Amino acid sequence: MKLALRFLQFAALAAVALASPAQAATEIMWWHAMSGELGKQLERLTADFNASQSDYRIVPTYKGNYTETVTAAIFAFRSRSQPAIVQVNEIATATMMAAKGAIYPVFELMRDQSEPFSPEAYLSAVTGYYSDVAGNMLSFPFNVSAPILYYNKDLFRAAGLDPEVAPKTWAEVGAAAKRLRAAGSPCGLTTSWPSWVHVENFSAFHNLPLATRANGFSGLDAELTFNNPDVVRHIAQLAEWQATKVFDYSGRGQSAEPRFQKGECAIFIGSSGTRADIKANSKFEVGYGMIPYRPEIAGAPQNSIIGGATLWVLRDRPRAEYTGVARFFAYLSKPEVQAAWHQKTGYLPITRAAFDLTRAQGFYDRNPGAAIGIEQMTLKPPTENSKGIRLGSFVLIRDAIEDELEHVFSGKRTAQAALDSAVERGNRLLRQFERANPDR
Repeated sequence: MKLALRFLQFAALAAVALASPAQAATEIMWWHAMSGELGKQLERLTADFNASQSDYRIVPTYKGNYTETVTAAIFAFRSRSQPAIVQVNEIATATMMAAKGAIYPVFELMRDQSEPFSPEAYLSAVTGYYSDVAGNMLSFPFNVSAPILYYNKDLFRAAGLDPEVAPKTWAEVGAAAKRLRAAGSPCGLTTSWPSWVHVENFSAFHNLPLATRANGFSGLDAELTFNNPDVVRHIAQLAEWQATKVFDYSGRGQSAEPRFQKGECAIFIGSSGTRADIKANSKFEVGYGMIPYRPEIAGAPQNSIIGGATLWVLRDRPRAEYTGVARFFAYLSKPEVQAAWHQKTGYLPITRAAFDLTRAQGFYDRNPGAAIGIEQMTLKPPTENSKGIRLGSFVLIRDAIEDELEHVFSGKRTAQAALDSAVERGNRLLRQFERANPDR
């Protein structure tokens, strides 16, 4: 009798459990372009958010580099299999803005979901890049970087250079790189992201226009102007150094970074966001400095422009997902979350509160050079030449620039001829983009 009663009670409990299943968390796909140590930090960040609540689960998926990631998202949107969130690099901002039917502007998302969101809390050098003419933020800043100078202190000591002083001007970089070569370094200086560092940021840091119409912020009818005498002289100088490996070209993207980590190249100019990888993989003491400048150019140094990427929200996903996306962005905006991301990766803090918290925690005192990226980006109030770049099809334009730079570094073309060709090719792409977006 007792056994039968217990069986009935168990059956009743089972029926209730089956009738009222536990509410499953809403999954939200996030396609991104981060691998290596940065990818690990992104996974940890996502896991922390997922553990902080039980209603939503962000599912990050690595889709390759920035170009591969955004291309995958575009094709997925056409088949209605797109993610809710996609990470897009900064130079594709104008292209994303043109895809009006595909994007859900972040300021609208946060307003529609009643999540607290104050653009004033973010650094103006960041928000200006990703906002429309009315000041509305269209995407969510995530990994914001600046190019900085890294150097191998051990090799500096061996070459008789002061390991505590980073070279500040291009003349000082050249002199140091020559000493390093004479002391046996296979390569004095190398660089990642050649166009971003040596054309885009070189122009901004010297208050030179990359293009007319405020580098495209004031209209789609902008024309490229970076084939000016100052940029030409800079590229010609690099080509001259290339002949003796004082400067050694290592390829596009981040292909130069391993050469620095292995101790092959003593000076490296790359993203502040590579600090985590460099710290994890280098077996020598690393020094840091701002990107070099040429004091003979009036107004230099000005300020650098940002790199990295933002998170764009794509339309035509279930409504419940957007509630979770807004909750996730609110989480990412917390000072303690932003400060931890900044400290672990080398990306810049996107809010003043995160920067202040990091400083109060003593992080910059314990990690000399960690504040260089943000100091450089905020060195002076930005001008029309140093606010950023908003040019259509700039991913393709950057490819054209780097094609031409490779002709210079291989000795096949002069700096002037190469930059003239890059401007001509780039302007054709701008006109195509303008014709394709007549209502903007």
